[in-house]
Amino acid sequence: MIKIFNHYFHRGSLLQIALDLVLISLAVVLALYLESKGVHASAMVFWDGVSRGFVMALGVVSVNSALGFYDGHHKTTTPAMRARAVLSCGVAGFVALGVLLVWPFSAQYSTRWLVLAVMLLTGLLLAHRVLRGPTLPESLIRRKVLVFGTGTRAQSVGKFLKQTSSGVELIGYLASPNEREAEVSAWGILDPNERLTDVVKRHGVDEIVVALSERRGGSMPMRELLDCKLNGVSVSDIATYFEHNLGQIRLDSVSAGWLIFGDGFNQGFVRSLVKRWFDIVGACVLLVVTLPFMLITALAIALESRGPIFYRQPRVGLNGAVFDVVKFRSMRTDAEKDGVPRWASAGDSRITRVGRIIRKVRIDELPQLFSVLKGDMSLVGPRPERPFFVDQLTQEIPYYAVRHSVKPGVTGWAQVSYHYGASVEDTSAKLQYDLYYVKNHSLVLDLVILFETVGVVLTGKGAQ
Repeated sequence: MIKIFNHYFHRGSLLQIALDLVLISLAVVLALYLESKGVHASAMVFWDGVSRGFVMALGVVSVNSALGFYDGHHKTTTPAMRARAVLSCGVAGFVALGVLLVWPFSAQYSTRWLVLAVMLLTGLLLAHRVLRGPTLPESLIRRKVLVFGTGTRAQSVGKFLKQTSSGVELIGYLASPNEREAEVSAWGILDPNERLTDVVKRHGVDEIVVALSERRGGSMPMRELLDCKLNGVSVSDIATYFEHNLGQIRLDSVSAGWLIFGDGFNQGFVRSLVKRWFDIVGACVLLVVTLPFMLITALAIALESRGPIFYRQPRVGLNGAVFDVVKFRSMRTDAEKDGVPRWASAGDSRITRVGRIIRKVRIDELPQLFSVLKGDMSLVGPRPERPFFVDQLTQEIPYYAVRHSVKPGVTGWAQVSYHYGASVEDTSAKLQYDLYYVKNHSLVLDLVILFETVGVVLTGKGAQ
């Protein structure tokens, strides 16, 4: 993992992005050269091609990022990836055409062939990635991980590695001297009589994850762990490993001391000022872009059923302050006629026909942009919850109140990383992503979340 402005990116994802940027830029230069048959080839033409090609590549990479082609956390089915690849290829053509319309080449070059070159290369790259796997050599992006421990925590690390981390090879589990019973598969347990340093050297381990349920009483070979770290092997505890690789702070592995003495949770004046200006500019741009969709939605709601177009609802915001959130009405007016608050569920009969559509593509959330301008919300942050549920969840879930140390958001890390939460268990799982955001939030992470949100809207993931 590589840390950039407090957010952790997979090394393979960054290398893949860099490779795509270079290849698409060179495709534009090559198309220029072939079209001119070398007659107009010069240093000036080369740099013109590189500069425009790089801008095109940035647009294509942004689209691919939103569609999940660089996502190191979640696996997607092959049919879904194929559909996204076709969509990406088509959008790449529009991106290239838009760049050439705003920043055209000389008249002797054909826009059509340059656009086709970008679409062709994008299609080939994505086809290879979907059908054959990563473009980069496996040796360049694959890491060998050793889990120190054989208990329940070690089991959770192993389960994560097997299910979601294609760029990681699990070497096995090494038991602590104090562990009596193993929860992991017997085939993965290494010889407990072999020294940790010898195991690391023999298997070429890149990273050790310390996943012990009990650390006292000489359970960890501190000297050997230090020797491994001095020799370039990364050593991390289970909470840090999940934070870096899964983008969440696991409630089952974190402690108050880890949160207090670790880094993060920066709420400085400069960060707050930058985030506020980013919110204002972003909300204004989004309001202008989405205004036609909002007008159509308002008309559709008015035509379908009697009642208000918008609805207000109290939500808990920064430092526990209560404010009214405004959304397009997507449920019947008698959705909670008994006065008892309840979460929306899959196939909820209270949702109207128009409501199902606007919730699927998140249009019902757009009026919250006015709350962003007002200052009650941010573009990016934890989802604001109703006071009734906040009181309940604060008592049942540890560290739930931490999410109120930043402004709630129209979108957030939990929303793009986890499906819609409709229970205490779902809320607990989403809190792990919210804690990660509160701890590591930055402008870069906000931009990453906004790109991911585009992908969520395009695919309808997690809507309810």
